[in-house]
Amino acid sequence: MFKPALLAAMLAAGLAAIAPGAASAQSYTVRIAPPEVRQQVEPAPRRGYVWVPGYWNWNAQRHRHVWVQPTWVRERHGYVYNQPRWVERDGRWKLNRGAWARGDRDRDGIPNRMDRDRDGDGVPNRHDRAPNNPRRQ
Repeated sequence: MFKPALLAAMLAAGLAAIAPGAASAQSYTVRIAPPEVRQQVEPAPRRGYVWVPGYWNWNAQRHRHVWVQPTWVRERHGYVYNQPRWVERDGRWKLNRGAWARGDRDRDGIPNRMDRDRDGDGVPNRHDRAPNNPRRQ
């Protein structure tokens, strides 16, 4: 039989091992706007990889934004990578974390299910210079 103190110590150690990974995946809404994105030079494309530029992440322990360095991520065929970006709504800022979205054959950032003819002008979006304006083609 385990002693209660030993069991509590084991449980605490297990939670401590899980917490850092879980905290990094959390989504925060904050009142402090992120700083301007740093100037970055995008390198030449690498076959099989997608460039993820650096961005400001929220550090809840320090109550401030911290810079995340740019990096390459392995490409996933049939998916498009949505870059991390901050969105402001009613004076609050929320980070939409970078994520893979399924189904973007033409790699225009719009999922296939929405990439037909958004403006109803009869011209498929992939051939339409103004896909949201029914008066321009």
